[in-house]
Amino acid sequence: MITINNSLTIPHDEVELTFSRSQGPGGQNVNKVNSKVTLHWDVENSRSISVRLKQRIYSKHSGKINNDGKLVVSSQKSREQHQNRTDCYQKLRSLIEDALKTKKPRKRTKPTKASKLRRLDHKKRRSQIKAGRQGRYEY
Repeated sequence: MITINNSLTIPHDEVELTFSRSQGPGGQNVNKVNSKVTLHWDVENSRSISVRLKQRIYSKHSGKINNDGKLVVSSQKSREQHQNRTDCYQKLRSLIEDALKTKKPRKRTKPTKASKLRRLDHKKRRSQIKAGRQGRYEY
């Protein structure tokens, strides 16, 4: 089970892990060991999350979802496969936590009396500056 928070967990059978060779330096070991981990999670057919959460994941993280409707996360930070696997789980956890956050609705407010007076004072000063420019140039 991948624990997201107190009320949400994802079973391991919903997640598919694939392993491949990592990029970058690493000497002779890099050509022999499959240390890169790619996690595929079928969001559309997941039984552990609600429809509303699925919609939020699709809207917020559509770039990480492939044509099959699977969320794809990969990691190749470490030379160790188990560390990359842990990193993939952490990335998945943070993506879902991000989708769980709801945006606080904005309360409409009225401008204060002082801000209205400042605005009118500024307009008056600008008007006087521009009026002072009138009639300066005679041809």
